[in-house]
Amino acid sequence: MVACSVKKDKFINRNFHAVTTEYNILYNGNLALDAGLEELKTTYQDNFWEVLPIERTTDKEQNILPGQTKNANFERAEEKAVKAVQKHSMNIGGTERNPQMDEAYLLLAKARYYDNRFIPALEALNYILYKYPKSDRIYHAKVWREKVNIRLNSEELAIKNLKKLLESQKIEGQDLADANAMLTQAYINLEAIDSAITTVKVAKNETKSKEEKARYTFILGQLYEKMNYKDSAFATFQEVIEMKRKSPRQYVIHAHAEQAKQFDYEKGDTIAFLEKFNKLLADRENRPYLDVLNHQMGIFYDNFKKDSTAKVYYNKSLRTLSQDRYLSASNYRNIAEINFRNAEYKLAGMYYDSTLTRLDERTREYRKIKKKRDNLADVILYEDIATRNDSILHVVSLTDKEKIGYYESYIEKLKVQDEIKAKLAKEQAEKEANIKANSVANSDVSGNRKNTSDKVLGTASLLPPGGSTNGQSAFYFYNPVTVSYGKTEFQKKWGKIELKDNWRLSSSKDKTSFKDDEEELTDEGEQKDSIAENPLYNVAYYLDQIPEDSKVIDSIAKERNMAYYQLGLIYKEKFKEYKLAANRLETLLKNKPEERLILPAKYNLYKIYEIIDPAKAATMKDQILSEYPESRYAEIIKNPTEVLADEDNPESVYKSVYNEVQEGKLRESYPALVQKVDEYVGDDALPKFEMLKAVVSGRLFGLEEYKKGLNFVALTYPNTEEGKESEALLQKNIPKLEQLKFVKDEEASGWKIIFPVKYPADKSQEKLLQTVKKYIDNTQNSNLKLSVDIYDMGNDFVILHGLQSKQTAKSVLSLLRDYKEYKIKDEAYCISSEDYTVIQIKKAFAEWLQEHKE
Repeated sequence: MVACSVKKDKFINRNFHAVTTEYNILYNGNLALDAGLEELKTTYQDNFWEVLPIERTTDKEQNILPGQTKNANFERAEEKAVKAVQKHSMNIGGTERNPQMDEAYLLLAKARYYDNRFIPALEALNYILYKYPKSDRIYHAKVWREKVNIRLNSEELAIKNLKKLLESQKIEGQDLADANAMLTQAYINLEAIDSAITTVKVAKNETKSKEEKARYTFILGQLYEKMNYKDSAFATFQEVIEMKRKSPRQYVIHAHAEQAKQFDYEKGDTIAFLEKFNKLLADRENRPYLDVLNHQMGIFYDNFKKDSTAKVYYNKSLRTLSQDRYLSASNYRNIAEINFRNAEYKLAGMYYDSTLTRLDERTREYRKIKKKRDNLADVILYEDIATRNDSILHVVSLTDKEKIGYYESYIEKLKVQDEIKAKLAKEQAEKEANIKANSVANSDVSGNRKNTSDKVLGTASLLPPGGSTNGQSAFYFYNPVTVSYGKTEFQKKWGKIELKDNWRLSSSKDKTSFKDDEEELTDEGEQKDSIAENPLYNVAYYLDQIPEDSKVIDSIAKERNMAYYQLGLIYKEKFKEYKLAANRLETLLKNKPEERLILPAKYNLYKIYEIIDPAKAATMKDQILSEYPESRYAEIIKNPTEVLADEDNPESVYKSVYNEVQEGKLRESYPALVQKVDEYVGDDALPKFEMLKAVVSGRLFGLEEYKKGLNFVALTYPNTEEGKESEALLQKNIPKLEQLKFVKDEEASGWKIIFPVKYPADKSQEKLLQTVKKYIDNTQNSNLKLSVDIYDMGNDFVILHGLQSKQTAKSVLSLLRDYKEYKIKDEAYCISSEDYTVIQIKKAFAEWLQEHKE
């Protein structure tokens, strides 16, 4: 056989290399390719929430390191194909004499294709088309070339070539099915659904593979759904169902699920639906798909508002630990919606959190749920405040006798709960200890055998009876778990005991006999003692915490009222839950809130009732017009179609006040801001006014007031731009400002002379300004500047800037005091630029004076 050279064009040479290629190398290569495809089908997770791809392929965006392969079987298939070409190709005189070479290149192309190396795969296919135009596999190669083009996002080119191929009418059988299937994929990628429907029908009818027939039929049903052809979709999915065992089970189950989505919850036969799905759930073959079936049952009961039953099925679906992340996300989302409908906001928030962890952050659904979850954070906050403060105020309103009865009833319930918890904890501890002991005993069987053999051999054992080399034993005192549990139980029963004789007969109490001891140490007696020692079981513990100071009680009531008001606005504006919004605002008005909340609450109720109860809206409208005829809200109601005058519009008012602040009119703008904050309660512009008020407060009253204002905005309006900006300032800027302190003279970069003066200005201040300005003019020093800076509501600083050193500042101040042309007698100080910054930010002039006494 050594003489069978690939260079000799003889019968024996051609047959030897052809047979060796086909039945040895290519045979093993194709086995490897089939194994790789089978592994790919097994591991591939179809996303049934979208139209399925025609074929299962690996993710082309998956990162593979150099030298790695996604599937070793494809690598082996490629190696076999390369070997066939290298060792058995008979290219003599420009003509290939080995008839198996086209198969070798086809295997090479497929292995590279499934390994996501599309350009090399295309090269192999083009080589077949160029070198073997008369091959019996030429149509197969052409179809595969278009597969590669589709994967390279060249759908238009693939469609053009496939149409041309199909027009030849020579292609038939599985190649015809594959050509139409790939044409379908190209159309789906380009969203040409109607064309895809036509071609997938041909592929479904022509394919010889039952698995492919089922997949193509399911895809056809999905395409009908996408085109909103519900009847055709239902009938197509029924085709999949009727294939029974000819179809993979996953297509059958999801066909049932797709049909369930079309169920008419008003006119549909609910009994038939339940019989069908209960039968599917009971079928043992469907156990791998219980996540899908239980999810559909949950949706069924959810649509009929049977919340508890729906949650049971959603939870059953979740307990299957489904690999379908979106299905799990849908279960969590639907449970969250049920909890939200039932006003269980904390629970709803938890389920929304679980939903978000399973959704793609780039999707619109994620952003929608994220926004709802963020809004829900405010609901949870204010509902907690309202519930807690309502409870406190209720207890405050009770008589002393009623308070005692209230807490005694609460304590009894608490005791029952704690007893149940203690019993469960004890049972669990005993269970864990027994499991641990039994597992150790089982693992020590081999150890015991070894000990026996050691004794027979006369070897001394250093381990305790039943011991093992891992330090654990089934013997009670050599098992750390059972010993620990025993110690805990002993202490529960006997307490801490001194190390002395007859400890069981001795007691801190006067006991007359051993019998008394026995009676007192019963479980029931012991439990009563432990209960008596627990402060949570003492009425006095709760009574001591009830607020009695009227200021504290008023503060709790105000916080409760604001919470109800905020809840009303959130339900109205963000969730469109108008009944809930009306309930919270009505509750607020019953609680006799402060005056500033009454009118905005009534106006918002008026707007809500316009939607859900016109009769109540008319009543609320009459109240507003009669009780607050001159208010801005009354004007809006009387002239709903007219735009408010600019001077009354919150945005215009804000711009006006903001411009005042920018011009340095802090004292004038601050009272206006305080007034507008009260006036615009409930308005969307309120966070802007609160933020500006915080800034002005900081400028007038110092860093602590600024921090307090920012904190209020961040907590009260956390989801607004102002709230987020306040939070950022609190996290980054405020800590830096808090660390500012006075510097040593030698560390100063510049100096100033400041003259503290009162506000408003008088004639003496005008004279001071004229004198300092005269000095600046006389010196003709361009570095010197004069300004009047606001310090607080009643004080200003007249400042001479631009002095290079402390000595220079002192010399200038001495000149201003002593020179006959100036003779300034006003109080003045030389201050470094750094110290002046600290003084203004922290309003620390008094502290600076204390530190710089001369």
